[in-house]
Amino acid sequence: MGKIKVSNVHKSFGSVHVIKGVDFEISEGEFVVFVGPSGCGKSTMLRLIAGLEPISSGTIEIDGEDVTHLEAADRDLAMVFQSYALYPHLSVRDNMSFGLKIAGKSKKQRYAIVDDVAEVLQLQPLLDRKPAELSGGQRQRVAIGRAIAREPSAFLFDEPLSNLDAALRVSMRAEISQLQRRLQKTMIYVTHDQVEAMTLADRIMVFSDGIIQQQGAPLELYDRPQNLFVATFIGSPNMNILPCISSKKGVELKNGTPITDKNIAGDPAHFGIRPEHIKLCAKKDANISGKVTLAEHLGVDSFLLVDVPEIGAVNVRVSGGAQLGEGEIAHLKFDQKRMHFFDKKENRLEQ
Repeated sequence: MGKIKVSNVHKSFGSVHVIKGVDFEISEGEFVVFVGPSGCGKSTMLRLIAGLEPISSGTIEIDGEDVTHLEAADRDLAMVFQSYALYPHLSVRDNMSFGLKIAGKSKKQRYAIVDDVAEVLQLQPLLDRKPAELSGGQRQRVAIGRAIAREPSAFLFDEPLSNLDAALRVSMRAEISQLQRRLQKTMIYVTHDQVEAMTLADRIMVFSDGIIQQQGAPLELYDRPQNLFVATFIGSPNMNILPCISSKKGVELKNGTPITDKNIAGDPAHFGIRPEHIKLCAKKDANISGKVTLAEHLGVDSFLLVDVPEIGAVNVRVSGGAQLGEGEIAHLKFDQKRMHFFDKKENRLEQ
């Protein structure tokens, strides 16, 4: 249970075309993350699957059944919202059992299910409290518990951690990941945070401008981004993108600095290199050199912003820290095995 198929789905709000012919399939038990910047269509796509918005054209199937025109209540899905959506006058127990009550289950049945779910989520001591007496993380666990209690075919999460502080987001992210492995249920998770996407997903779908730019396993998107948008969106800090041109000796930066002696087919126009794939080196071994304009020393890592003449700012991530400070000269060498090239249309070129 929990297989979802979306076929050529479009969604418009008046004259605004938000979803532009999206196709994908999600396997039973798969954890899929929709990621992208605000306004890219990821939350709208989730609401279309949930039945909270009607689609303009296309079809949506759940476990082989066409649910395109079914009401949300008839789709056997459970949604966890960003705002928790808890009833303030009800206890945690009654919030978690509310969907079961609507489904016609007896009080004894409801409370037995809630007790089991509360044990999984470590909510037993909180069952008699009201939402106002809970922390943000506890409220989110109650919202997740309410969804689990319904035993749906799939779970839909709409940016569930965005209201939490940084430390709590990390712990809740781990809880959701462990929960998915325990339940073995299909989950679709929407976020703008690519770190959440990378750590949670079996498969990521990167949305932009109403279409899926690329989908695949997290490391596949990280190692082989298919266009400039994915290259710069996945990874933190962002990939460095520098203008380049073909030369008789391979590829060089616009200022004439050689990058590689390989011939890259397809007329490369953009060179990409991640900050962690640039190393500090001696001047004689450097591809480029520049002045450090910002140095952030975080203990395990240091982040340097290096201003390279005729090229501009280059981000560098140095493992183990760096002794360089602002105003000093950094000599930088590119990892030849971790380079990326894109054409004028911003599509990936194979090496």
